[in-house]
Amino acid sequence: MMGTQNILGFLPRTVAPTDFIFSVIAEEKGFVGSVSLLMLFVALVTCGLRASLASRDKLGRLLAVGVVTLLFSHMFVNMAMTVGLMPITGLPLPLVSYGGSFMVCTMAGLGMVQSVYVRRIRR
Repeated sequence: MMGTQNILGFLPRTVAPTDFIFSVIAEEKGFVGSVSLLMLFVALVTCGLRASLASRDKLGRLLAVGVVTLLFSHMFVNMAMTVGLMPITGLPLPLVSYGGSFMVCTMAGLGMVQSVYVRRIRR
């Protein structure tokens, strides 16, 4: 949290560690850090979609796709918001932004996707 954009006040001080965390990471870690974070999110979405394809029932498939779609939309809107492509909203970056209730909901959603993946094999 010692980057010039953050310290000089170009980012709103109250939401820099929450809503604008991607721009802080991009400034602190550079291109490599930004692309690394983006690749981790791509891996998360890919694993979620793979779990939905491996599901044995339609409910599990729809549940996994729904959670992955929710996470992808939060990622896309937050990153587009921080680089100026979309208007500023209050969506946090999943698994990175500081926030209690959204983190709990994200973890619950990922737990449901994991449950779909664990129960993919017929008994």
